[in-house]
Amino acid sequence: MSEHIIMDEVALHRCIVRLSHEIEERCEGLENVVLLGMKAGGGAVARRIADYFARSQDTLVPCAGLEEAETCGVLTDGKCVVLCDTVLYTGKTAIEGVETLFRLGRPARIQLLVLIDRGGRKLPVRADFVGKNVPTSRHERVEVRLKELGAAADAIAITGGKA
Repeated sequence: MSEHIIMDEVALHRCIVRLSHEIEERCEGLENVVLLGMKAGGGAVARRIADYFARSQDTLVPCAGLEEAETCGVLTDGKCVVLCDTVLYTGKTAIEGVETLFRLGRPARIQLLVLIDRGGRKLPVRADFVGKNVPTSRHERVEVRLKELGAAADAIAITGGKA
């Protein structure tokens, strides 16, 4: 099986920094921003962005996994909620995330952030913040490897190929 690394650890760090600045700019500051991660990968991305804001600006941005937001006391009403995920493909996970979010409250704005947009949408979903657009075939797979999830090193790879 072939593999092509599209982001190594350094590129992924740069991507997180760039996306963090885009969030701050489009949300007109960080006062009303809430970061919610979808599934384990999205949670890791949300925490990295929150950690970046804490280190670079000494600002604590509320951050949690989407499924645990209510139990953690993260308030979403009237906030600019950024749903974070690793890969956008069909759009199903993003729709599920928005549905879950509306059970938690009524945000002022919902924005979707993904590390990789691989195309192939089945639903009318568009990410507001994209780390990298990587068109792929349905026979290829995007693997996001993060240290927080047990990987030896951070990397994003395309694996597989023509069937």
